[in-house]
Amino acid sequence: MDHHTITRRTRAAIAVMGLVMLLAGCMFSPGKFVSALDLRRDGSFTFSYQGEIHVLALSDLGGKGAAGADFTPSPCQDYDNDGNETERACTAEEVNAQKAEWKATQDRADEKRKHDAEQMRSVLGGFDPSDPKAAEELAQRLRKQAGYRSVEYKGNGLYLVDYAISSRLTHDFSFPSIEGFAMTNAFVQLSVRQGGTVRMDAPGFASAGSGNPMQAMLAGLGPEAAKAGGPKLPVPDGRFTLTTDGGIVANNTDEAPQTIASGKSMGWAINNRTKAAPMALISLGQ
Repeated sequence: MDHHTITRRTRAAIAVMGLVMLLAGCMFSPGKFVSALDLRRDGSFTFSYQGEIHVLALSDLGGKGAAGADFTPSPCQDYDNDGNETERACTAEEVNAQKAEWKATQDRADEKRKHDAEQMRSVLGGFDPSDPKAAEELAQRLRKQAGYRSVEYKGNGLYLVDYAISSRLTHDFSFPSIEGFAMTNAFVQLSVRQGGTVRMDAPGFASAGSGNPMQAMLAGLGPEAAKAGGPKLPVPDGRFTLTTDGGIVANNTDEAPQTIASGKSMGWAINNRTKAAPMALISLGQ
């Protein structure tokens, strides 16, 4: 048995399992989208999001892709006198050892999926992502909520949504949120502070940003999962714009806010190179 071959296979399989384990804390991911927030000094705001939302528990990342995969032996390695690695055909004994480890990993993954499914149902208020009807049930639940003008399920955990809502900041705001779900990870959240200031954070718009540790862990596991033939993480691709007539106390845009007829505008390009989650602190009293 080639130790290096087994180590690589095990590490990759663990990465696929790790992706599944993190889904309970990172339920949603943006795809292609355009989003905007308009925040007025009187506390009124309008938020919109048009585009893709990946519900990871309903996608191949939810463990469907890892189950039932066929065993394929990996090449074995030797090392020459200079320490360089070379590939060679495995012996029957080495192939059998690889298959035994693969089977043990599959069994552990099956048990883990059953355990995680129970935990996931608890977090999701009884919603069962393994149910074939779950995707449309979730779409129907979203259509009932204020703000969702249209919700279309495209398959493999991907929803195409048109969301827009106007309200007043008498309390904090977070998007997305789903009725009955104990927890969701926010794309955009508004935190109302004492003294008439509002902090805007968009942790879901950073694929590997320090503002979103869960996304960073998912992004770190992604390459190993891909090596194992597992599912690929969704890639965000969009733009988020904030406009306001309030005072801009702080922000982390690459360019200075631009003056427009209704006040100031700032924007963030969101893609797989976005490291810092969009942030702005707005004073409504200025």
